[in-house]
Amino acid sequence: MSDVGFILGEVEGCRMSDGGRKSDTELTHFDERGGARMVDVSGKEPTHREAVARAIVKMKSQTLEMIRTGGVKKGDVLAVAQVAGVMAAKKASELIPLCHPIGISGVNINFNLDEEEANIEIEAAVKTMDRTGVEMEALVACSIAALTIYDMCKSVDRAMTVSEVRLVRKSGGESGEFVRK
Repeated sequence: MSDVGFILGEVEGCRMSDGGRKSDTELTHFDERGGARMVDVSGKEPTHREAVARAIVKMKSQTLEMIRTGGVKKGDVLAVAQVAGVMAAKKASELIPLCHPIGISGVNINFNLDEEEANIEIEAAVKTMDRTGVEMEALVACSIAALTIYDMCKSVDRAMTVSEVRLVRKSGGESGEFVRK
């Protein structure tokens, strides 16, 4: 067994997949010997799938005001971050080694500016009609939109933080619906 498989075998309640039907405690991207593998989805029927992810960029209140009023020298921060998020969703399988390339039907990136907390919450919603879900695409979209905000504003606020990148909802597929509480 590889070192990775040995380490993963030590995680309480987890087993590596033998390629058959998985339980909630199986790590499906590892074979029975602990080697990495891309899950074979060829036997699955395409279904409608959606995923929504969120992330937060915390910043100085002055930075948020500059974004809100269009005062950032590099340009319209949210417009650029929105396009970056859409582009990132389409590239998820190129960034994450065992992520399947899939046909994305739609991507929406939205921003909520919270002046009281001096942050921007990013929400990415991704849809497909495919054999596997779009959770990774939504998470990558949020992450890259957040990093784009950081990149465009770092000259005035290097203390910004990107946090709470998380899946908040998914539907479709064998595992059904997930809603973060």
